[in-house]
Formats: sequence, structure tokens, C-alpha cells
Amino acid sequence: MRRRSFLGLLSGVAAGAALAGCGLSGTGQTGERLVSTARLPKPFRVPLPVPPVARPVGTDLYRITQRMAEMEILPGLRTPILGYDGIFPGPTIETRRGRPVTVRHRNELTVPTVVHLHGGHTPHEHDGWPLDLVLPVGDRREWTGHHGTGDTSDGERDYRYPMNQRAATLWYHDHRMDFTGPAVYRGLAGFHLVRDDEEDALPLPRGDRELPLMICDRSFDEDGAFAYPGLDQEMRSVAGVRDEWMEGVLGDVVLVNGAPWPEHEVDAARYRLRLLNASNARRYRLALTVPTGPDLPLTQIGSDGGLLEKPVPHQAIEIAPGERFDVVVDFSRVPVGTKVTMVNGLGSGGTADVMRFHVVRRARDDSRVPDRLAEVEPLVPPTGARTRTFQFSRGSTGDHRGWTINGRSFAPGDSLADTRLGEVEIWRLVTDVHHPVHVHLDPFQVLRRDGKPPGALDVGWKDTVDIQPAEVVDIAVRFTDYTGRFVMHCHNLEHEDMAMMATVRTV
Repeated sequence: MRRRSFLGLLSGVAAGAALAGCGLSGTGQTGERLVSTARLPKPFRVPLPVPPVARPVGTDLYRITQRMAEMEILPGLRTPILGYDGIFPGPTIETRRGRPVTVRHRNELTVPTVVHLHGGHTPHEHDGWPLDLVLPVGDRREWTGHHGTGDTSDGERDYRYPMNQRAATLWYHDHRMDFTGPAVYRGLAGFHLVRDDEEDALPLPRGDRELPLMICDRSFDEDGAFAYPGLDQEMRSVAGVRDEWMEGVLGDVVLVNGAPWPEHEVDAARYRLRLLNASNARRYRLALTVPTGPDLPLTQIGSDGGLLEKPVPHQAIEIAPGERFDVVVDFSRVPVGTKVTMVNGLGSGGTADVMRFHVVRRARDDSRVPDRLAEVEPLVPPTGARTRTFQFSRGSTGDHRGWTINGRSFAPGDSLADTRLGEVEIWRLVTDVHHPVHVHLDPFQVLRRDGKPPGALDVGWKDTVDIQPAEVVDIAVRFTDYTGRFVMHCHNLEHEDMAMMATVRTV
């Protein structure tokens, strides 16, 4: 009953929303489309919000309170959210390489949570193991017996991050076993930016010309609540509802930093855009279109794990759930007054547009993109390196359908890989449909796709790789510093919640 009541809470009623689609979309998606019944605004009518930067409350100490709140996401309607500090996205945490920080999370929600720093090089006890619950304040007895084999905290938990890693765009989100999808959908996500001296020395855009952009899709009920597949407890079983949305939940409204199809005024200058796909299941092909003239190029300078060795130009970027791309765009290439639209080539209807930039003024611009950005160590497997194969596919998890890795659903006590610290291994990832695969603890490098060289979007250090249907991707993996148990999983959050996750032990 506890599981049922939580899913019912997170459904945002959901009775007013209808599921449509076949699950395996012809537009590069794996998911079921959820249709909004709320009156939706026209695109480009609301300004782009920028999440506030969190301030430390002590020496290298941050406090974040998880609580329920209401926000005006759709004009004129109030949307209940689960928010870090009661906002969506949560506050952006900025830290520096080599300077450890503690983030103290207080849970004032009505359900347990887990916090994972996605992309963080973090000891296992602070990584967000799916059963390391932070229980609601003062509600321990309600959850006795529901925490399984995890390390349970009462009301608050300190997450300690060594920050022994390169400057990069990270993000933090809920990671509770079986409930990551609905929790993130309702708002538990925020940016965490790591900075370092190497990156600071580069003449890249900064200040107001550095924009973190959290892109996600959502659907809304008539009253403005998030629509998410829930449970009619009297009529349906857990298995029946899970089957309906096991492919993944696709919304019909694109939000950027929590706003529907926003517009942002920019100078005729270079801007650094930190792109994050925080959708549960939707993939995007992002491009910048101009009313008259060619699309603006997107110059990639960074990936999940930080700066690239050298910039890579793209006309469009395909980004899967969990991935980040750090790009520079030069708005001086178009006349003042031009409206540049970020479009989604994998979308249709309301999901074909993402946001709009309005170039409103001339301005001085001392920034540039150097030909050389950073030193990136090539991760070359030695002769005879161990190769492990992981098959991501549809499977069976008892009395309902689910997703599996190597034919097995997630079992916290079982490890699919015991890997020695410092050793480079080849992991062969094999899929049936789209699966964005995320590995905790350390980034990796893509070696091959279907036996061919990596794609143009595979460069640099990655922690999430988008794998196409029936594709084989080889990655070079090396874990360092911390022994313990971590996880690898699909970052289609409904796939993750339906057991497409595996324990990895570092020894």
C-alpha cells in the first residue's frame, strides 16, 4: 500500500490525461506519449528562468530542504512540485576541483528520497545507492521495514563530495529504487557545476553569457498538476499500470529551466550553453534555426566529464536522458532583432520547439573558443584487457513485464561486475531499443559503435552514452579511488524503475 499510495500521489491525478502511442516511436523515441488536458500557452511567451546559485551556510557546507510547493509553470495555473528548496529546478551548486564540500539534505516531503550526484566522482556511501534512504522528518515509524538493505537516515543526510575531478556540468536528482521516474518528473533535479583553474584560464563566455539549460518534457492535467501515470487502486494492479508505461513517459510540453518554451534576450555575442537532458525518456535533436539563413552552428567544448581536447562543430546535437553537452553559440552571426529558435528534430507538435533566443543589442565580446581546450587522457585498453558484455533488453520480473541487464532484474546484493581499481576494461553494451546507459563513479570513453569508430558526439569523457536500437557500443572503463558497490543502469527512468539496473563492485 505504501508503494501504491506514493505512485498515486505522484500521478498528479493523471485521470485527466490520456496515454497515446505505440511505445516505440518513429521519431527516435522509446516511450508512451502522455497528452496534456490543461490549456497550454503558445511558445515563446514566458522568459527563461535561471536557477539561483546556492550559497554555503558554513565552510564548504550547503543545506538543501526537499519540500512540497506550488509553482506557476503554465501561466495562470499552479503546479504542485517536489522541489529542492521548494523550487524546480533546484538551486545550482557551484564547487571547485579539489575542494571537498558537504551538501546536507533535509527531507520534509512525505516519502523517502535518495540523492545522486550524476557525474560525481564520489565514495559509495555518498553516491546515492538506491536503498540509502533519507526518511521524511519525524516519519520513521511509517517507513519501518520499507528500506530494504540500505543505509537509512532519519530526516537529514550529509552527502560528502571530494570534488577530485575535472570541471564539468553535473546534476543532482532523486535516485530512490523504483521511484526515480515519478520523483524527478515532479521536480527533484538541479545543476551542480564544478569549476577549476584550467577552465577559468580559457577566454570562454562567462557571467550572464553562461547559461545552464535543463531541458525536459512534461504533461499537465487540467488543473495544472503534472500528469504522470498513476494508480486507480480499486480497479488496477501495480503490474497493469506498469505495463502501460514501461517504455518510458513522453510529455507533450517542453520545459527549459522549468518554463514552457521560454524566450531569452541575448547580446549579439558568444554564449556558453550548458545543455542537460533531464527528461525521463525523451531524446532531442537540437538545432538553432534562423528565419532567413543557415542554422547557427553549435561548437561543442565539453561533454559529460568536462572539456574536450579541442572544439567540435555541430549543426545539430542529439542528446539522450542524462547526457550533457557544453556548447558555444555566436549570436553575432545574425543581425540584431533576429529571433533564433532552438528546435527539436526528433519532436512533433509541441515538442518540435524547445526555446527561442532574441538577439536584442550589439555588445562588446572579448570571448573566443581556443583551438586547444584541455588535455584529455586517451583511455586505451591494454592488449588482453578484460571484455564484459551487458545486454540491455526487455525481460520478465515476476508477475509483470520489465527491463533487464543480461536477463536479470536489479538485485542489490548481486554484482554483475567486480572490477579492480585502476584497471582498464572494455564493456560491450548491446541493446534492443533505445537505452541511454549511465555508469556511476567514473566517466568512460567510447571506443566503437557497431565495430566502427565513435560518432562525432561521442568525444571526450562520458558518463552516459546513447545507444540506438539493436546497436553494440564498446566503451573503455576504469574505476579509481573508491572501493564499494555502485550501479550501472539505463537512464530512461521508467526502464531504471522497472529493474534495468545492475550492481558493480569496485575492489
